[in-house]
Amino acid sequence: MMTGQVVSSLRVDGATLHYQVRGEGPLLLLIPGGTGGAASFDGVVEGLAAEYTVATYDPRGMGRSALDDSEAEQTVAQHADDAFRLLELLSPDEPARVFGASSGGIAALHLLTVHSERLERVVVHEPPVVEVLPDAAEHRALIARVQATFQSEGLMPAMAVFAAGLAKDGGVQEPPAEVEIPPEAAARAEQTMADLPYFVGRIVPSFMSYVPDIERLEALSDRLVLAGGEDSRGELPYRPASFLAERFGTELLHFPGGHVGLTTHTEAFGEQIRKAFRV
Repeated sequence: MMTGQVVSSLRVDGATLHYQVRGEGPLLLLIPGGTGGAASFDGVVEGLAAEYTVATYDPRGMGRSALDDSEAEQTVAQHADDAFRLLELLSPDEPARVFGASSGGIAALHLLTVHSERLERVVVHEPPVVEVLPDAAEHRALIARVQATFQSEGLMPAMAVFAAGLAKDGGVQEPPAEVEIPPEAAARAEQTMADLPYFVGRIVPSFMSYVPDIERLEALSDRLVLAGGEDSRGELPYRPASFLAERFGTELLHFPGGHVGLTTHTEAFGEQIRKAFRV
């Protein structure tokens, strides 16, 4: 465990959130995507904590954040409210900064639309809000195929369908260049796999069918930074951020690596988070 770190829990409607806090300064809340939970930010927290009070947490239903009802349906609004409750607890008197990755970026977008007064700046990395895209119907069909495959064939066949749909032009992904995964990321693999059925079965269909309030986001675009990966241009998770940045007339900030650059390019990714909040 990192020194100076506070670990605690927060009761919210229908769940108990496990969260960690480190550092001093204005609050920076990191919302994870996928199944990585708070641990996905372990490699960047120390650097960020030199400037901020950094809070990370496991989203409800994942890792150590248990649901009261393990079969409860999940919504973006509910996950965004969880983030809001943490802001109210940890920074009750000052607006906070929020970074959200992937599905965590979707929660961060909703948080901005409903609690903008509590936020200084929001940075979202490849939030797959595919409903904003002109070809949204194709992606609804993808989500339906993933769910049908999950029910009839199981997790890994469903993941194969999902991965193919996320690739550029919906084709087969090129094998990635050889990247050395940090040992701590490899050590998280067991927890990641344990949370994967929940993520595929309940987070993916709910979050990727979410329709953001584009007009509201555009009105708040002075405090919203949309970001994509240098190596994921053209892939499905990249496209919504690119589309919205163009719509809002704002710059699309690029982070090192692809959709999982936080894992594959940890140090450089953390530095880009710092830069995003200094602008």
